[in-house]
Amino acid sequence: MTSDAKNPGKVWLIGAGPGDPDLLTLKAVRALGEADVVLVDDLVDRRVLAHVRRGARVIEVGKRGGCRSTPQAFIEKLMVRFARRGAIVARLKGGDPFVFGRGGEEIEALEAAGVAFEVVSGITAGIAAPAALGIPVTHRDVARGVTFLTGHARDGAEPNWQALRASGTTLVIYMGVKRVATLVAGMLEAGFPANTPACAIRNGTLETQTEVVTMLGALPAAAAQLGSPAILVIGEVVRHARVSAVTSEERAA
Repeated sequence: MTSDAKNPGKVWLIGAGPGDPDLLTLKAVRALGEADVVLVDDLVDRRVLAHVRRGARVIEVGKRGGCRSTPQAFIEKLMVRFARRGAIVARLKGGDPFVFGRGGEEIEALEAAGVAFEVVSGITAGIAAPAALGIPVTHRDVARGVTFLTGHARDGAEPNWQALRASGTTLVIYMGVKRVATLVAGMLEAGFPANTPACAIRNGTLETQTEVVTMLGALPAAAAQLGSPAILVIGEVVRHARVSAVTSEERAA
């Protein structure tokens, strides 16, 4: 790979979807087939790499909470370095690049470096994991919208739970299992009823998917059974969940 003004490099920011490789978009498949270099995150199902052309270089740049991760600044430097050499780079990450995927930070770095890029949206886990249980994140009878939240804000600030309670939206929380007790305490203090339907879904859409369906007050203990990574869903829409067993809290509701 050498720099070529007539054939400059490019970066594809590709969302690999929630896990199930069949949920990869056709555009993502095409982009992977063009790539010379693939920078792949830890949460991407490795079956997706079947679409990478023979001879392409695959570099693991895993990022997972609680584990040793590749620094974000280093990933950005790799993208710029390879693209400036004339390579087609695929930055492959789980879900959607712009939904808690640091895609915004990466395009800032690419723009600053003068590197061409294109975003390939992916299905985010906050929609697909609930859907795998039959949970619609919006429902005109009980949820006027959906709010996506992170359980780990960079500045350490807590959400405005009172405003979220007043919004009447379904809450979908990413990266929240380790802080679920703190998050739930904040919700209860803001007036969320303890019997609000809630669930945690781990490895959504995959064969290894596991879930617990319960009520908000019991969510910390229930989510601890699953571990990370998992999506938390809070709201009346959770009553639509299709599971083989229900908790004692649900039977009493």
